Amino acid sequence: MTAVHNVIIIGSGPAGYTAGLYTARGMLEPLMFAGYASGGQLMLTSDIENFPGYPEGIAGPEMMAELRQQAERFGLTVEDKNVEKVDFSSRPFKVTVEGEEHLAKAIIITTGADAIWLNAEGEREQKGKGVSTCATCDGFFFRDQEVIVVGGGDSAMEEAHFLTRFASKVTVVHRREYFRASQTMYDRVANHPKIEIVLHRQVKRWLSDESGLSGAILEDPRDGSEHEISCTGAFIAIGHTPNTPFLEGQVKTDESGYIIHSEHTMTSVPGIFAAGDVVDTRYRQAITAAGMGCQAAMDAEKWLEEN
Repeated sequence: MTAVHNVIIIGSGPAGYTAGLYTARGMLEPLMFAGYASGGQLMLTSDIENFPGYPEGIAGPEMMAELRQQAERFGLTVEDKNVEKVDFSSRPFKVTVEGEEHLAKAIIITTGADAIWLNAEGEREQKGKGVSTCATCDGFFFRDQEVIVVGGGDSAMEEAHFLTRFASKVTVVHRREYFRASQTMYDRVANHPKIEIVLHRQVKRWLSDESGLSGAILEDPRDGSEHEISCTGAFIAIGHTPNTPFLEGQVKTDESGYIIHSEHTMTSVPGIFAAGDVVDTRYRQAITAAGMGCQAAMDAEKWLEEN
């Protein structure tokens, strides 16, 4: 007979490992399917200096390893495998991994969201070494330096304005003439003395030297002409994609695919909970993901007691 787990956690990262820590300490013997690329977005982050408890900062992969070890110490079982499909239509819930079906009384989804990258030439080499997708996370490292922000929506405007606290100059690079950002957000950026807006340009190639990122080759999509821009930091703000396709619409999401909470951290299906960037479209921080992972674990534990 197939064993029925109390809790299966789908995904890892700060939300997943924190949920695993709390459910393990609650004697629920949780099972986590962390994914082949376990650890989430922080595996691409070289230095984290805004997570409480690390006065000297810590590398993203090192933090994920420590969070995982802590949760495993209390009894979390982790398998670095991807979930292929789920069935939430009846209880116990079904989770299929590499063709094998696993059963659970409750499920916590912490699969996160992937930042959309430009995939310009040289980008892979510069990820976490000058090219970032989070100004809040990495802006501090570019004090008194020239940086660029790529994008034309509200997120790009927010990133650009935030970076003026640190950078000596911020250049917003947008491939079109018109912005998707709200007028208020655009005006705040357009009128800032530290910000320059460059239209009809897209990044073709990232440039680097022995110190790291040194600039970019920008291309005009209208005629293919190119020109070089100098910068030591670049922030790509063209959106995120939540990792929810495997759910196949079995829980309620918004139009972009982010899971919607119905009550606390519970989804539209009782017994299914979600935490971290797979839900969060606003903060997207390791600390907020960890906090929500704690909430989801406590909500799941309470729900199991009542059901």
